[in-house]
Amino acid sequence: MASWKYLLQSVLYAAFIALIGYFSVAPAYRHAHPELAVIKLAFSHAAERLEPCRKLTPEELAQLAPNMRRPMECERERLPLLVELEIDGELVFRAEEPPTGLWQDGAATIYQKFQVQPGSHELVARLRDGRDTVGFDYEQAASVELAAGQNFVIGFRAAAGGFKFQ
Repeated sequence: MASWKYLLQSVLYAAFIALIGYFSVAPAYRHAHPELAVIKLAFSHAAERLEPCRKLTPEELAQLAPNMRRPMECERERLPLLVELEIDGELVFRAEEPPTGLWQDGAATIYQKFQVQPGSHELVARLRDGRDTVGFDYEQAASVELAAGQNFVIGFRAAAGGFKFQ
């Protein structure tokens, strides 16, 4: 009787292993269509603070405990980011992303993918992270040549001057 248990247990284990083995290689998963190129807009950036920092007066500093005395007082909350992307003169993405964090004091994160035909494309990326409600703080254009299956990333780093096309 015990030998039947072991035999049945072995058969069930083998079936389970075969099932796991099959799903580890099939069905095939494609991240993107192999005949198209992918443009990814991906970055995190913290906008300006909602309220500008202000300098504390000597009287205000004197009222604070010695370990809490700092010359500037800054609110934590940040402005939302406004991001736009044009591909070949067509606006394909426009979003106002709020800051993250419990007090809306973190960076806003953008991640969007666009599948395009291979070939030459004109890209224009724009970002507003300041208090102005007209125009953009950063704007950059690029002409790119994309191959089928290529991933092209548009990143952003304010310290490096803005958008980076790679």
